[in-house]
This record gives sequence, C-alpha cells and structure tokens, in this order.
Amino acid sequence: MRTLLKMLLLGCFSLPVWANEAALEKANVETDAKSIERGAEAMMGFCHSCHSMKYVHYRDLVTFGMDKQKVETWRGDQPLDAAILAQMAENDAMASFGKVPPDLSLMVKARDGGANYLYSYLLGYYLMPDGATGNHFYPATKMPDVLNSSGLTEGAARTEVQGQARDIVSFLAWVSDPHEAERLRLGYYVIGYLLVLTTLLYLLKNQIWSRLK
Repeated sequence: MRTLLKMLLLGCFSLPVWANEAALEKANVETDAKSIERGAEAMMGFCHSCHSMKYVHYRDLVTFGMDKQKVETWRGDQPLDAAILAQMAENDAMASFGKVPPDLSLMVKARDGGANYLYSYLLGYYLMPDGATGNHFYPATKMPDVLNSSGLTEGAARTEVQGQARDIVSFLAWVSDPHEAERLRLGYYVIGYLLVLTTLLYLLKNQIWSRLK
C-alpha cells in the first residue's frame, strides 16, 4: 500500500512536468543529394568549429557526390581519408563550455525523437528576461543559438532558418547511416532472390512429391 501511494504521489507531481514539455516539430528530413550537400555546408559553417563527426571521413563526402572543391576547402590540410574532427581543441572547449561538445556522427540515432528532436532543438531557443538564451528542449545546453532562431518568430527570416535547420538535420541523418540507400537497394535484390529461390524450391518439392504419390 505504501509503495502504491508513493507511485501515485510521484505521478501527480510529474503531471505538470509532462504538461509543460514542448512537442517536437516534424523535421521532414530530405534525402536528395542537394539538400544533404546544403546541410553539409551549413554544418561546416555553424557546427564544425566545435563538433566532430569521427565516423565520417572527407572521402565519404566526395564518394557521395559532393563538390570536391568544397570538400577540399573544408578539410584544409587534413588528408582526404581523415575523419571530420572539430576545429576547436578539447582543452579550449572545456574552458569555454565546461564540457567537450558531443560527436554528432550518430546523434540522430542516439536521441529519442531522432531527427525531429535535433530539428526542434535547433529551433527551440528563446530569449529570457535577462537577455540570455534558453532552449525549450534541452535547458541545460551550453551551445549558443548558432542559427539565431531565438530572435525570429515569423516571416521570411524564420522560414530561412527553418530551412537551414532542416538541411543540417538531413545531413546528420545521412551521416548517421551513410550506406542506408545502398543497403536498401541491396535488400531489394536479396528479397527478390529469396522469392525466386522459394518459388523454385516449391516447384521442385511438388515435382518430387508427385512421383511419390
């Protein structure tokens, strides 16, 4: 009985928290090459200074079909086979933020809500009364409002920022599984092969059993 009462009290106190949680916005992730390349440009412009993507290499961007000259600019003096690492040293990041910014390679897979969470997070900044910025979806964040979404509530500027956030999330969705399209294409061939094989085995089975009858 005592345990049940504790659970009920916990549920009552938790209800206001659940009620105040902001709903995630739908990211509508794009999978076409142009959107993903735009996302890579935005990522390199807004996020690369602090965040790494250690499971992706510059060569992967070229293999995907991105403009090689852009990739050359992004990698600087790094080898083409180098992983995409943050430009800021970890010691400097600790001094600035108190923690090392997380690697973004698998962030879409790691967060509940996936792409929708990241999209909502990027657009979830707001101005507090003291002029500082907060975030509806991750109040403890140390990341600044890189897209300046907190100062934009409507109009063409807000639409542009939403487009940038969508492109970044589309790129990060690709980064989290860069071989997804190839894997799906191969899956169709495998399923087709299994269907043909199953059909042939079924016909063979009928032929064998017809002789036994």
